[in-house]
Amino acid sequence: MDRNGVGLRQLLIALGEPLAELLAAPGGLDVEVSDIVILDPDDEPASYDGRLVLIIGARGRAAIRLIRDAALRGASAAAVKVTAGDDLDGLRDAADDTGIAVLGVRADARWDQLDALARSVVADARRMPEAEEAGDLFALAQTVAALTGGIVSIEDSTSRVLAYSRSDDEADELRRLSILGWQGPADFLALLREWGVFERLAAGDDVVRVDERPELGIRRRLAIGVRADAELMGTIWVQEGKNKLTERSESALLGAARVAALHLVRRRTGTTPGLRLQENLLTGALENRIDTDSLASNIGASPNRPAAIAAFSPSDPPDQPSRELRSAALTNLISVHAAAYRRSALATTIGKRVYVLLPDLPDHSAGATALGLAQEVVAAAGKSLALTVRAAIGSVVTTLADIGESKTEADRVLDVMAHDETLGVATIADVRAKVLISETLALLEHSPRLRDPRVTALVAHDADHRSDLVPSLLAYLDHLGDVRTAALRLRVHPNTLRHRLKRAASLSGLDFNDPHQRLFTHLQLLLETHGDGP
Repeated sequence: MDRNGVGLRQLLIALGEPLAELLAAPGGLDVEVSDIVILDPDDEPASYDGRLVLIIGARGRAAIRLIRDAALRGASAAAVKVTAGDDLDGLRDAADDTGIAVLGVRADARWDQLDALARSVVADARRMPEAEEAGDLFALAQTVAALTGGIVSIEDSTSRVLAYSRSDDEADELRRLSILGWQGPADFLALLREWGVFERLAAGDDVVRVDERPELGIRRRLAIGVRADAELMGTIWVQEGKNKLTERSESALLGAARVAALHLVRRRTGTTPGLRLQENLLTGALENRIDTDSLASNIGASPNRPAAIAAFSPSDPPDQPSRELRSAALTNLISVHAAAYRRSALATTIGKRVYVLLPDLPDHSAGATALGLAQEVVAAAGKSLALTVRAAIGSVVTTLADIGESKTEADRVLDVMAHDETLGVATIADVRAKVLISETLALLEHSPRLRDPRVTALVAHDADHRSDLVPSLLAYLDHLGDVRTAALRLRVHPNTLRHRLKRAASLSGLDFNDPHQRLFTHLQLLLETHGDGP
């Protein structure tokens, strides 16, 4: 079924930072944008049913009335230039009151550039059999651009441009003409054939290097074929901009080609999306809803080889739209890295966490392989997405049927890492003691009968009287009864601490010289004062 436009989510993926940012989306990111229209403050607004309105000539508070007018006339979204000090709260209030989405456009951005790009995204969505698939490819192109430091385009087997990365870098003439015409210009394509580039792309899975040709206005490029079995489905191109491509560019392209293959197969066949099916199979296997033999046969993995689950938890942006966009970008980044490590690797999102299945791991270096992937993803997310991500690796299991155990362990490790900002990547070996304490505290939390009422009463007394007995006692127990070290941490005199300890013992009836009472008091205080973690 043909669509009239493009979803706001796909439009943001294509436009996105640094050109524009989402200020408000009260209707969510599934709102459809049917067209683009330019509004000048002096114009009389007409009907803007389902359109993105570009508000030219008014900023900050001056644009609020125009946003409201556009919403009353049926606009889906409005774009307005913003600078530091503009009334963003007023713009967001106007969006919330009227239900219109509002995009903030960088002050130095050109309106004609934004208009042309937005129109091309809408036009492409109308041509695509599945607009969602086009959005997936734009997101993949942007991920590859972030990982390589280059300018990316994804093309089908006829050199028709399917998606590309947004960039403020310097695109050469070949890319410019390809994007504007949605296909590589004939004379450039003839040169690439003459140089044997297409022949090498069709011959195998290796990355092909295309040297710079200054006299032709062509910069250095990397390219890789996107293949399904022996058939070339398309290509991914990375043009070098002002800066050199990153050292991991070729690895990123290898992973991206494997991720893109299912997308391009879907575009050609119109069948049930294979990538979504695989993600659903992995989710089902991790939640023990389907057998892992079905997953193994679908992704081409051996069910009897070592495997592991790596789990990733991103920092949580305050607003839902930003969270959704960042989650999609992170999932793409993880998928590209995972596919570069293992052809049959697969990523899926469950809740706020992204899980990666690494099957067919080598017997003697399985743990190191999983750890290396996690470290690369965390570093790349910080550098490319400005996103803080924590990663936990579950233990390597001997068969695919046991990946649920690896996931459970990875979750346990991530739960502990949430309370320790120093940890970026960890395994159970790194945090085993903290995991065991966390699970002991969870047992105490769900079994009130196991708690000592004397400790509970002491915590309540401290809260009611705003005294410092509990933190003082906890510092004393944390430092194994070393009064001087605990006093130094609290920045009090040792005698002050001794007085507080005697007071706590007197009020509660606890004997801190008894090792059993001391141990249990420590555990319960951790629960009472720190919630569900040490």
